[in-house]
Amino acid sequence: MTSESGGPRCDRGAGDAAGHPAPTENDQLRRFAGIWCRAVHPLAATTMTPDEFEVYLLPLAHRLSAALRGSPFDTEAAYAVGAALVDAHCTEPEALPAILGVIDAHLVSCSSPADPSSADPSSAGPSSAGPSGESSSVELPAAPGHEPLSDEEARARCVRLQHALAAGFVRELRKCERDEQEAISRAALAARTEAEKALHASEAKFQAVFEGAVIGVGIAGLDGEVLVVNDAMARMFGGMDFFRPGRNVTEFVHPDDVPGAHELYRELVNGERDHFRIEKPHYRDDGSELWTNLTVTLLRDSSGSPQYQLALAEDITEHRQLRERLRYEATHDELTGLPNRTLFLERLDQVLAAGADADRFGVCYLDLDGFKAVNDSLGHAAGDRMLKAVAKRLQDCVKTPAELVARVGGDEFLALVTGPAAQADGAGLARRMLAALAEPVRVEGRELRVRASIGVVDGRAGEIGRAEVLRSADITMYRAKAAGGNRYEIADADSNARVIARHSLTNGLPSALEKGEFFIEYQPLVRLTDGTVRGAEALVRWLHPVHGVLGPDQFIPLAEDTGLIVPLGRWVLEQAARQAREWRDAADDDGEPLRVNVNLSPCQLSHPTLVSDTVAILESAGLCPSALCLEVTENDLIGADESALRPLRQLADLGVDIALDDFGTGYSNLSYLRRLPVSQLKLDRSFTRGMQRAPADPVDVKIVEGIVSLAHTLDLAVTVEGVETAVQAEHLRRLGCDTAQGWYYARPGPPERLHTLALADAS
Repeated sequence: MTSESGGPRCDRGAGDAAGHPAPTENDQLRRFAGIWCRAVHPLAATTMTPDEFEVYLLPLAHRLSAALRGSPFDTEAAYAVGAALVDAHCTEPEALPAILGVIDAHLVSCSSPADPSSADPSSAGPSSAGPSGESSSVELPAAPGHEPLSDEEARARCVRLQHALAAGFVRELRKCERDEQEAISRAALAARTEAEKALHASEAKFQAVFEGAVIGVGIAGLDGEVLVVNDAMARMFGGMDFFRPGRNVTEFVHPDDVPGAHELYRELVNGERDHFRIEKPHYRDDGSELWTNLTVTLLRDSSGSPQYQLALAEDITEHRQLRERLRYEATHDELTGLPNRTLFLERLDQVLAAGADADRFGVCYLDLDGFKAVNDSLGHAAGDRMLKAVAKRLQDCVKTPAELVARVGGDEFLALVTGPAAQADGAGLARRMLAALAEPVRVEGRELRVRASIGVVDGRAGEIGRAEVLRSADITMYRAKAAGGNRYEIADADSNARVIARHSLTNGLPSALEKGEFFIEYQPLVRLTDGTVRGAEALVRWLHPVHGVLGPDQFIPLAEDTGLIVPLGRWVLEQAARQAREWRDAADDDGEPLRVNVNLSPCQLSHPTLVSDTVAILESAGLCPSALCLEVTENDLIGADESALRPLRQLADLGVDIALDDFGTGYSNLSYLRRLPVSQLKLDRSFTRGMQRAPADPVDVKIVEGIVSLAHTLDLAVTVEGVETAVQAEHLRRLGCDTAQGWYYARPGPPERLHTLALADAS
C-alpha cells in the first residue's frame, strides 16, 4: 500500500503471517522519515543528499511523534520543527504543502506501537480492513501514566501540530528574510565604504568585494548609465546580456513601482539624499517578472560631491509570490472564489474616504430567500453547490472595474458600485442579479428555484460611514423580504429610522421589566342592564425613559418576537390578581366582587407552565378563580387542536372564565364555538360603530342581534368593546348584550378610579 506522497504507508501491524518480527516504534518513525524525505527533498533547495536529508528529518519525526502522544499536549515542538525545516532550506513554495501532506497522511499511524494482532502491512492487502471494508479505529497510546488517545483525538492533535509547524515555518521564514535584509544593509554599508576606499586608495580591494558579494551589486553614473554589475546581479536578470552597453537605469520603470519612486531617485542623484530602499519590480528580457529588495546609495568623491550610484538588489520574487498567495487566500472566499468580507470592506472604506476618486457609491446587500430549507432538506453539500452556482451568476453580472461582488458569509452577498450614477447603477445591478438568478439551479438532479432579496443603498463619499452603510443596506434588504422577497428595495431614511427605533425598543425590553418601567391601567367593564361596574380589563403600559408612555400595540409585538411576553405576561397577571384582591377587600361583604380581565398572547397559550403559573398566582394573591377572566383572541384559537385547547380547559375547570376576544374578526366557523372552553364573547368594535348615532345602521343591528342570540343559546355572555356614546350603549342594551367597555364609561386609568366608580354604583 502506498501513500499519496509516493512512499509506503506506515501501517500499525506488528508482524506478518510468516512470523517476521514486528517493526518497533523507531522503525516506524524511520520509515516515516523516509517517506517525508522522498516527498520534500525534490522540492527543497537544500545542499544535503537524500540520505543526509533523511537522517536530518529522523529526529524531527521523533519530536513530532513525542508531541503527538505527549501529556499534557503541547505544540511547541512543532514550531521548532517548522523552524528546523526552514534552516534546511525547505523554502520553495511547493515544499510546505508537501511537508504538511506527509504529516497528515502518516504521522498518526507511524506514531503507534506495533499491534501483535495486526497483519504485516506488506502482505495485508485489501483484507486488512474491517468487516465493513473500512479501516478499523486504533487507539494511540499517550505518554506513560496517561490514557491512550482515541483515533479522533490523535487526528485532532495531528491537525494542531500541522498548524503549529506551519506557523513556526512562516515565523522562521520571516526571520530569515529580516536577517537577509539586515545582511543587505550591512553589505550596502560595506560596499559603500569599500567603494570610497577604492576610489581613494585601492581599486583592487573594491573589486574583490564587488565580485564576491552574494547579492546583486551594480554601479551607475549620475546620468543613469549602468557601468558595471556583478555576476549575482546578472543572474537575477537572466544573464549579462541584459546589461548591454548603454543600458540606463531609467529604462527599468515598471507599472507597479511604488508611488514616489522616481522622486526618490531624483533626490539621490541630485545629492539631496544619501540612499533609499524600496521593493521594486522589473521585467526581464524574456518578459518574466523579477521583484527585488533594492537599496540605492549615493557615492561621493573625496570632496563630497555626488559621483556614482551603487545599487544592491536581493531577489525576493518567491517571497513576494508567497505573500501574494497568502493575501489572496485571506481576501477571497474559499468556497466560491469571490472576494470575501475583508476585501469588500477594504474597497468600501477606500470609496467612503473623504477625497476618494469616486464621488458617489452604491451598495447592494443580497440574501437568498429560503436557503436554509435547501441545507435542511438536501444537505450542506447540495447547499454549497447551489452557492457556487449563485456566485458564478452574480460574478457574471459585474460589467466594469467599478463594480465588485463579494460573498460575506452564509447565503449573503454584497455588491459595490462606484461612479457618478451609482444609484441608478446600483438599482441596475440589483435587477441584473435578480434576472441572473431567475433561471433554476440544477443540483443533484433537481431544479432549485433561487429567490433573493436585495437592499440598495447609495450615497456620497465622505458623508457616511461604513457601519451606517451596511446597517442601512441590511434594513432595506429585510424590507424587501417583508414585502414578499425576490425583489429589491431602495434605502429610505424614514423606514430606516422606524426600524432603528423598533430595534432600540426591543433592546430596552428586558431591562424595562427589571427596572419596573411597566405599569397597568384598568378600563371598567359595565353591566348594561343597570350600569354598574362589574370588573375591569388590565391594560399594560410602558413608561419609557425617552419616548414616554407607550401603548401595548407599540411593544407587545416586540415582546412576542423576543419571547419576553411570557415573563411580562406573568408579571401582568400577578399585578392584576393582587389588584383584584385589594378591590375585594375594600368592597362590602354583600357586594358582588369585581372581576379582572387579563389578555393572553399566543406564546403564553403554548407555554407549558401556563396552568401552574396561573394557579400559583391565584393562590399567592388569595383570589378566587371566578374573579379572573383570561382573554384570548379569536385568531389565536382558529384551527387549534385538542392539545392546544387543553390548558384552557384545565383553567376553565378550575373556575377561571375564558373570553374570546375580537370575536368576528377571524374566519372560524360559528359551530366551532361549541368546542371551545369559553364562557364569554367580546364583540369587536367594528360591528357596533354604526350604532353610535341614531338611526342605527340596520345591517350592524342585525349582525349584533344574531351574534347575541347565538351566544346566549350557547350560554355565553357577550361583552362589547369600544362603546363611545349613550345612543350606542342603549342600542346594545336593547339587543341583549351583557357588559360593555369604552370611552363612554371611562378611559383606562389607575385602579383607584375604578374603585371610586364601583363605590358610586353601590351608593
